Amino acid sequence: MQDLKDKHFELPAAELVELVADAHERTLQCVADLDDAQLTVPLLDIVNPFVWELGHVAFFYDVFLLRLLEGSDPVMAGGDDLYNSFKVDHDDRWSLPLPSRAETLGYMRRVMELVVERLNSRQPSAVEAYLYLLAVLHEDMHDEAFTYMRQTLGYPEPAFADAGTGATPDAPGGGSLPGDVDVPAAEFQLGAAPDAPFVFDNEKWAHPVELPAFQIARAPVTNAEFATFVDNDGYLRRELWSTQGWIWRTKTGAQSPIHWRRGEQGWLRRHFDKVVPIEEHAPVVHVNWYEAEAYCVWTGRRLPTEAEWEMAASASPADGGTGTTGHKSRYPWGDDPPTPDRANLDSHFMGCVDVGAFAAGDSAFGCRQMIGNVWEWTASPFYPFPGYVVDFPYREYSAPWFGYRQVLKGGAWATRSRLAYSTHRNFFQPYRNDMFAGFRTCATG
Repeated sequence: MQDLKDKHFELPAAELVELVADAHERTLQCVADLDDAQLTVPLLDIVNPFVWELGHVAFFYDVFLLRLLEGSDPVMAGGDDLYNSFKVDHDDRWSLPLPSRAETLGYMRRVMELVVERLNSRQPSAVEAYLYLLAVLHEDMHDEAFTYMRQTLGYPEPAFADAGTGATPDAPGGGSLPGDVDVPAAEFQLGAAPDAPFVFDNEKWAHPVELPAFQIARAPVTNAEFATFVDNDGYLRRELWSTQGWIWRTKTGAQSPIHWRRGEQGWLRRHFDKVVPIEEHAPVVHVNWYEAEAYCVWTGRRLPTEAEWEMAASASPADGGTGTTGHKSRYPWGDDPPTPDRANLDSHFMGCVDVGAFAAGDSAFGCRQMIGNVWEWTASPFYPFPGYVVDFPYREYSAPWFGYRQVLKGGAWATRSRLAYSTHRNFFQPYRNDMFAGFRTCATG
C-alpha cells in the first residue's frame, strides 16, 4: 500500500457514497425476483449458495472498511466462520448454519448504513478511497457472478432496473466484422502505469515486452463461425485438441458449446430460461479455453498472448520509427470512461450483440469490442508481472491463483463499466465455460 500513500488518489466522499449505493442496489436486483427455493442451489463447483454469496459481499465491506479502517467489532458475530472465502471450503458452504434470507439482507443493509455513515462523516484519505473502491469493484464482480450463475441454473434473466433486453428493437445490429488488423513490431509496456486511476495488484507494473509484428482479428469469433467448427466434427477430432482439452471433452461428453442444442432449422441456445436461435453475428459465448484452443487449431490460427491483446487494445501506432508504441490509453478509444455508444457493458442489452456493433469503441489499430460484449481468452497463463510484491490489502486476490488459470481480457455485457479497462486481468481455470467468455484469434506465422 506504500504506492497509494505516495499517490494523489482522491475520490469525493459523495461520489463514493453513490458508488456504494449503486453496487448495493445492483446486488439486490440480482436476487430480488428469486423465491426461497431458487436460492437453494445444487452443489456445483461453479456456483455458490445465493444466500452465502450475499453475506460474503457484505462481509468484505465489514472487514476492509469498518474493521480495517475503524477497528470496529464485526457487524455480525461469527461472520468470519461463515463468509471468509479462504477459510470456508467451497463445498462446506452448503452445510453452514447460514442466516435466513431476511437476516442476510438485514446484515447487508446494516453494513451499508455504517459504510455510508462513515463516508458522510469525513473525506477519505487516498488509502481509504482506494479501499472503498476496491470493495465496490469486488461487489461488481460478484454481481456478474450472480448473473452467470442464473444462466448456469436456467433461471430467468435478472430484472435490472436500468437494463433493456437483448430482444428489443433498440439492440444494435452491425453484422459480422471479418478480417485482421496489422500490428507492427514494437516494445510495448504491458501492465498498468503508476498514475492509473485504479489498479489491482496483478496489474503492477507496466514493464517492457518486445513483440514481433502480428495480425489479430478485428472482432471476436462469431456463433456462425463457431457453428461451422462444430458441424465439421470439431469436438470429435482428437487431433484438434490438446491433451488436457481432450480429457475435458471426453470427461464431459461435450459436442458443442454448453448451452447449444440442435433445432429443426439450425442451432439453438439457452439464454437464461428461454431457448432461442443462435445469433449468427454475435460472439460465441460460454466456451472455455480448451474449446477456443481447438477452434484455433482447426482454423490454423492461434489465441493472442496477453501482451498482444493489450497492445492491440490500448496502444497507438509507434511514432518516428522508434520501435516503441505511442501513447497507451486506458480504453481502446482513449482515456475517457465507457459510454453506451462505445461498449456493451452494464447489462444494458442483457446479452451479446453483433460483433460489428459499437464502431465508436474501436482501438487505434482498428479492433472492435475489446471492451464489453464478451470476455476474451488469451494464450497466456496467469502469472505475476516482474517485481510483484504481496502488499495488496486483499492479499488473497491474486497470489493463490498464479500458474493455475488463464488470463481473460476486456469485459462482457454483464461487466460493470467501472471494472472494464484495458489493463484489467481476469483469470479463470481453462475448463470454465459458465462465464460470459469468448475469444478472438491471431494469424500464425
